[in-house]
Amino acid sequence: MATIEDFQKLDIRVGKVVEVSDFPEAKKPAYKLKIDFGPEIGIKNSSVQIVALYKKEELLGKLVLGVVNFPPRKIGPFESEVLTLGVSDKEGKVILITPDLNEAVIGGKLF
Repeated sequence: MATIEDFQKLDIRVGKVVEVSDFPEAKKPAYKLKIDFGPEIGIKNSSVQIVALYKKEELLGKLVLGVVNFPPRKIGPFESEVLTLGVSDKEGKVILITPDLNEAVIGGKLF
């Protein structure tokens, strides 16, 4: 069983998607995102398998949540620096976890 101390080790922050591009080299359909996590963390790369539910245009400017203190993960030729968080729908497609108000502070920490 996880403890509150285990949870507190995760650094989950609010980020704003500033760039979206296709990721044709990925095994499963995916996008490459550049996400701005504010001045403390900066802009980080993330690979996300969300093409089934999201168009590139609607992702620009979207607020998302990401784990920013995992080690980078190599996905084909791309280095994903953060884990962008999502949940699955009933068909297994990924739905992004987002703040319900756009007033969330970029770089703000989940607690």
